[in-house]
Amino acid sequence: MSQLQTDRTVLVKNYALSLGFHLVGIADATVDNAHNQQQLQAWLAAGYQAEMAWMANPKRQDIQACLPGVQSVICVALNYYTPHAHSEAPGIGKISRYGWGRDYHRVLGKRLKAFCQWLTNEFPEEHHRFYVDTGPVQDKVWAERAGLGWIAKNSNVITREYGSWVFLGEVLTTLALTPDQPHTKHCGTCTRCIEACPTGAIAAPFTVDANRCIAYHTIENRAEQLPPHIAPHLQNWVAGCDICQDVCPWNQRFAQPTNIEDFQPYPKHRAPKLAELATLSETEWDQRLTGSALRRIKPAMWQRNAQANLDHQP
Repeated sequence: MSQLQTDRTVLVKNYALSLGFHLVGIADATVDNAHNQQQLQAWLAAGYQAEMAWMANPKRQDIQACLPGVQSVICVALNYYTPHAHSEAPGIGKISRYGWGRDYHRVLGKRLKAFCQWLTNEFPEEHHRFYVDTGPVQDKVWAERAGLGWIAKNSNVITREYGSWVFLGEVLTTLALTPDQPHTKHCGTCTRCIEACPTGAIAAPFTVDANRCIAYHTIENRAEQLPPHIAPHLQNWVAGCDICQDVCPWNQRFAQPTNIEDFQPYPKHRAPKLAELATLSETEWDQRLTGSALRRIKPAMWQRNAQANLDHQP
């Protein structure tokens, strides 16, 4: 590695941190990715993507198709943890922590856009493109390769600094930067996430079957009714599910409150009443979910999720 490349890498990382990103790492985009491609193909072949057809986008297996000539993937993370507990009271719904506050696409995207503008100004001869969980990029794979953390048995990325309570983003660039060492896995023999999942969604260590995942069904499933192998086991979850993260020893030991105000919970997101959600109107939905990532869950789905919980209250 040349001194110029080393200096550029330090400059790029320092600027990323100055924008408020909590973690930043670099992955080499030119290294062979055959192993991850084979894993993704096997996951798709098993049908574990359920109705998420976009997971089969060929670009997910070829980073060069996302940005021709890409040399480096700059991976960043934002800690979103807030130290509030989910209510265990009967009749109270649970919303995944990631959806408590402002839409992370906007919060992360704003910083990434500024980052790309800076890169363009500093290195106008190069090309840069950013992604926030909405493009055909395997963000967890790249985060692991960039040294931010490791892909855990529940398929989330766990960081040493913040556990798995992080949002991930990437900047693809044709700028050659010095890569970080890929992170090693540190789940060991622990199987708490596998054992805690009430629907058996973790089909094998590091392999999640969306067909059995509460988060998938409460957010992505558009059917009028939830399937019978899911509805009785929701445990009051109406939007996502944090069970496998809540039981993780890394989260219990290393989670720390975020310094980003946008991730503080909206008042009605911490302890929503199932009875209210079961009759949620279009107007109330719009008011509750202004600026929220959970707007993808339409009113009829909130009603369905809440009613399924009410129908199976102990």
